[in-house]
Amino acid sequence: MDLVIARPEGLYCPPGDFYIDPWRPVERAVITHAHGDHARWGMGHYLAAAPSEGILRTRLGPDLPLQTLAYGESLDHNGVTLSFHPAGHVLGSAQVRLEYRGEVWVASGDYKVEPDGTCTPFEPVRCHCFISESTFGLPIYRWPTQASVFREINDWWRANAAVGRTSVLFCYALGKAQRILHGLDADIGPIVVHGAVEPLNRVYREAGVHLPDTLYAGDLAKNDPRLRQAIVLAPPSAGGSTWMRRFGDYSDAFASGWMMLRGTRRRRGVDRGFVLSDHADWPGLLWAIEQTGAERVMVTHGSVAVLVRYLCEQGLDAQAFDTEYGDEEEADLVARQESTEGDAG
Repeated sequence: MDLVIARPEGLYCPPGDFYIDPWRPVERAVITHAHGDHARWGMGHYLAAAPSEGILRTRLGPDLPLQTLAYGESLDHNGVTLSFHPAGHVLGSAQVRLEYRGEVWVASGDYKVEPDGTCTPFEPVRCHCFISESTFGLPIYRWPTQASVFREINDWWRANAAVGRTSVLFCYALGKAQRILHGLDADIGPIVVHGAVEPLNRVYREAGVHLPDTLYAGDLAKNDPRLRQAIVLAPPSAGGSTWMRRFGDYSDAFASGWMMLRGTRRRRGVDRGFVLSDHADWPGLLWAIEQTGAERVMVTHGSVAVLVRYLCEQGLDAQAFDTEYGDEEEADLVARQESTEGDAG
């Protein structure tokens, strides 16, 4: 019997009678991380890695029926031994290890393999079957080092500040914004954040992650002189909205793995694009899968067919899981486009 199967409600563990990141309300949900396509409201009981508690309660409510486990701590449920292991995606993100009658499966959730200083780095977990995401599962996706990307971001900000132009950098509010904050040179000027970002910054700081001081955009007047030397971090959905009017003369940019594609920056209508993703690139996916030692791989969301075909060619038993997971950055971009189109209408 497979330890995890696909059901209309989500990925289901039959012997344990629980779901992993379900997209419809169920009684028992095991959550890999707090992004909206993996952690949804309405479950009877939530189980997650302890470092994700602050974000889950911030996003889903303080009274969330949540139980947590430290990384590596085990829990036995209906004969299934369950534990969480770092996924390196965002604060508190985890892979879920399941063991039942000598069979071990690992559900990765979302992950990246390059440490970034804002969450516990990815740790490979040996298993018989690995359930892997494939958001950027095409050979074209090969990330530059984050150190080089941060140099580009800081140089862009510094050049704008020198001529009194606000730098507005669009990035996803959870994970990406905090990773960028961690890499900014705070000596260049003030750092301003959107209202969707600031509450999550607070959770990261409470978890011991070092972030530079930030100003909440809502506390600054439209003509505040500090804005001319500032960098502003905002979710993509803020682009094209009336919220942007407060910055006057500004240069905008977007930080995303999708910036690797030719023409993406033009379609998004921003001045600059920075290639920075919280998901594994093609080499990262292949390395992570190899490190598990798994002979069977189930692939979810993204470029599934390409990765499945490649893994089969390498002699692995690879198949696809049909899920409703998405990419948080792409979802925010869609929201931005719909908002802009609505304003135009």
